Amino acid sequence: MTLLIKDVSKKFKDFTAVHEVNLEVPAGTMYGFLGGNGAGKTTTFRMILGLLPKTSGVVTFNDRPIDYSMTNTVGYLPEERGLHPKLKVWEQVHYSAKLKGMNKKDIDRELDYWLKRFDAFQNKEKKIEALSKGNQQKVQLIASIIHKPDLLILDEPFSGLDPVNVELLKSAVKDLKESGTTIIFSSHRMEHVEELCDYICIMNKGKSIVSGSIDKVKDDFGKKDIFIEGEYDFTFLKDFEGVEQFESTKKGVKLTISDETYAEAIYQNVIKLGYLKRFHVAEPSLNDIFIAKVGEQNE
Repeated sequence: MTLLIKDVSKKFKDFTAVHEVNLEVPAGTMYGFLGGNGAGKTTTFRMILGLLPKTSGVVTFNDRPIDYSMTNTVGYLPEERGLHPKLKVWEQVHYSAKLKGMNKKDIDRELDYWLKRFDAFQNKEKKIEALSKGNQQKVQLIASIIHKPDLLILDEPFSGLDPVNVELLKSAVKDLKESGTTIIFSSHRMEHVEELCDYICIMNKGKSIVSGSIDKVKDDFGKKDIFIEGEYDFTFLKDFEGVEQFESTKKGVKLTISDETYAEAIYQNVIKLGYLKRFHVAEPSLNDIFIAKVGEQNE
């Protein structure tokens, strides 16, 4: 059940919010969207779901356009939460689940399972307005996944959550992926995307500027980081061939090199100094790639 996004654009009068986005999201994978405010992520999500009409382009899931007939197979957690404050937790979830075609028996079973898993069973009879932001977020997520969707779109699902609740929700999202759900989510937290996702799309000013598997994106970026720890003066490496950035750390230095081929020569030179506590060549982080690519677009 591959999700295909082909030449999708959205214009609001003279402003182009999303410009010719092309992506393929393989079935059963997790695709992370990165970008600052106004990058076009939420607009893209709404067009995928048919909540916002496209100016141009095509979106299909399992070779079919996503429309109202696919409601029962799609889950959506919007960035702007949409809970009814006067409803009790079970009432809210029952209302959402019935809209997805579930019967009462299945709703009760799944609701109890997820409330217990999220350590929130004690909130079942409480009104939404009496819950903390974190517990409201759990209810919103349960409402999005209780019907076991084939396609799940999560817009900033971990926003505002404490570390314990982030881990609870991350665990649930991982299990959904393992069960075959195709998942798209956006986050400002690069480490969450790096940990959870198979693929990424970096958006800036409505355009997809980088997309593909995380491994390929990192390989194509080319640059590597070298972490060196030891009680020596490493400043001579600033002018070493291939070194683009030199940064002192508490325990040594961090170098950014333009290509991994320079690492061997650097290593051979620093070991002449004596014992090193650490010499590690690392893949670039998504944060490094994001800053570099968005910076290029803004120049």
